[in-house]
Amino acid sequence: MFFFMMVYLVLVIIRPQDYPAVVDSPGPPWQPIALILAAVFWLFSARKSFAAPQYLLLPVFLLVAMISKVVNGWTGGALFVFALFAPVILAFMLLSNAADTRNRMRITMAVFAACGAVLAVHGIEQSVTGIGWTGVEMSQETRIQYVGIFNDPNDLGMLFVMCLPMAFYLGSRGGLLGLRRLFWWTGAGLLVYGIFLTNSRGTLLAMVAILGVYVWQKRGLMTAGVLAVGALVGLMAMPSRMQELDSSEASAAGRIDSWYEGIQMFISDPLFGVGAGGYTDVNPLTAHNSFVLVLAEMGIIGFTIWLAIAGYSFRMTLSVLKRGDEVMDDVPAEVPDDEVVAGWRDDRALTLTLLLSLVGYFVSAFFLSRSYVIILYLLVALIVANYVRLRETYSSLPVFSLDKDLVRWPVYAVLWVIGLYIMVKVLLATV
Repeated sequence: MFFFMMVYLVLVIIRPQDYPAVVDSPGPPWQPIALILAAVFWLFSARKSFAAPQYLLLPVFLLVAMISKVVNGWTGGALFVFALFAPVILAFMLLSNAADTRNRMRITMAVFAACGAVLAVHGIEQSVTGIGWTGVEMSQETRIQYVGIFNDPNDLGMLFVMCLPMAFYLGSRGGLLGLRRLFWWTGAGLLVYGIFLTNSRGTLLAMVAILGVYVWQKRGLMTAGVLAVGALVGLMAMPSRMQELDSSEASAAGRIDSWYEGIQMFISDPLFGVGAGGYTDVNPLTAHNSFVLVLAEMGIIGFTIWLAIAGYSFRMTLSVLKRGDEVMDDVPAEVPDDEVVAGWRDDRALTLTLLLSLVGYFVSAFFLSRSYVIILYLLVALIVANYVRLRETYSSLPVFSLDKDLVRWPVYAVLWVIGLYIMVKVLLATV
């Protein structure tokens, strides 16, 4: 199962099936085939885990998405939504069960980071020659892009910024006479350069956020704040679209208008919204905000579930990072102390890496309509796999359960809606 999930992950990111030269004659659908083969092995596996709230939340989210189409008058749209999102849920379940050891977690991160670096190399070739080996030219003649779900510079930058912490983590481990560190640091350098070549403001902000969270975990909140502000000032001084970061700038103003339209869609149908995938049926410009997109398309019900999926993922990582060495008391006494200490430190480093990737994704996604894209749910699968594994080793880590949070997530969702509404009104006043 794990092997086929790695093949599937490569096909999701590298996407040879989407190259313009093979679109007319793509051959066998290797990506679905890899997922199906992984599912077959999983069905016959004795080890199946559903010990996380996301296992229930994701199918319920799909159900609400289907209902949102029905209540908006398109019954057939429910089947359309199912066909699109059901494979995403299956991929989440398979990867969260397949990456069940520390070594498999590292391998999965290596696949993410290596594939991201390959796309960065493609972007570098684009920036030099004007066209990459895929046959895809630069966007607006100034920004790199790829194919498929990464055919927008902002989406490509979001992938790079999500993979960046993984590359640095893998490079921190050393070994092979320093060649491993050199390889992964080179990959990290390619990802950083790729981020700048996308010229995506949201992605650059996400990179600053990752730096801030890392320093916060290592040096405290005050140091992190000072360093993040300094990094942001430095980015705005560089020749990039960050210098145009102003609500009155045309692109930013268009996004704010779209956010406002999304809020109005929610107000018009607060329970189920305008229907999953129906945003551009109402407004010609997409939401350009993953939170607004879910709220507008699936109402407060879908938004609460989606927020819980993301919220539990953050809580899982933070609950590990805030634990001290007392967690090592959970390990059997016969395990050597040095092995326990080394294992706990590595588990914390893995968890911090996942948190940084999650921060990078959501900061980027705040400026993009990427609420349903599979990359998010593969990252959530890694977080769930990591936490379930840690809970088996360190039993004092908290158990997350939906029945304890039936009030928490609706309250948080309402607060998010109020916050989004105030933010949009303030930004509109400045345009």
